[in-house]
Amino acid sequence: MIKICYVCTGNTCRSIMAERLTKKLLKQQKIDYIKVSSRGIDAKGDNITENAKKTLKVLNASSANRKSVKLGKIDKNTLYVTMSQAQKNYIIGKVISFQALVGHDIMDPYGQTFDVYYQTALQLLQGIKILLNKIRESL
Repeated sequence: MIKICYVCTGNTCRSIMAERLTKKLLKQQKIDYIKVSSRGIDAKGDNITENAKKTLKVLNASSANRKSVKLGKIDKNTLYVTMSQAQKNYIIGKVISFQALVGHDIMDPYGQTFDVYYQTALQLLQGIKILLNKIRESL
């Protein structure tokens, strides 16, 4: 079993969208050997943002409510995928940033318009597909 945990600041936008989009792709591709989660370095138990839910719904991924979850103990068997290089530097363990996957950090859409969330989700999808291909190639 391969475990991936997406990490951002609050776990209300980017990381939860990455988790849900990855789960959608894994289901479509009938991949059952990857387990996906998400956490926030500074998560406070807030709900997923409305624009994140709308974006996920438009992209046919789960848009269900969920409280944010704070990043806790680092699991040495989990691959952590961060939205920024700064977040990558916060985690000691197996960690990669979206910068390594797509060439730039994934900017936080918190408080922005739906269009910004949608563009963020498209950037996430690009990185997720690259990540899943890297995992398949390593097997």
